Amino acid sequence: MRRLANIIAAASVAGMVFHAGALQAQQRFQLQRTDKGIVRLDTETGAITVCRDENNELTCRMAPDERAAYETELDLLEKRVTALEERLSQTPPERLPSDAEVDRSLSIMERFMRSFMGIVREFTGKPDPAPQPDKT
Repeated sequence: MRRLANIIAAASVAGMVFHAGALQAQQRFQLQRTDKGIVRLDTETGAITVCRDENNELTCRMAPDERAAYETELDLLEKRVTALEERLSQTPPERLPSDAEVDRSLSIMERFMRSFMGIVREFTGKPDPAPQPDKT
């Protein structure tokens, strides 16, 4: 019976908090004082947590079903992290390109730029500069 009264009180407080939430939509958590403590509403998930002032320290406890969902999510995340770490440990490290690969890439880029600048000069009407010795 007492638990039912607490649930009804929390639901009515939640209704008030939801109404007040329209005015304070920027805040994630909203607090409402009751005679037994404080009800905290998570405006993103709708979860309600009852908090008590114990020795001038606000202590909030999750409901058992919320705690189970929290633990399940933690277990799933731990499994994902473990799988990612295992996959990373099996991936060979990337190697840097060799000097020959770098030289070949630069040669291709130089030929591309020379051709491109020739097209630009053709459209702007500027004469070709003096020929440069081939550096590649």
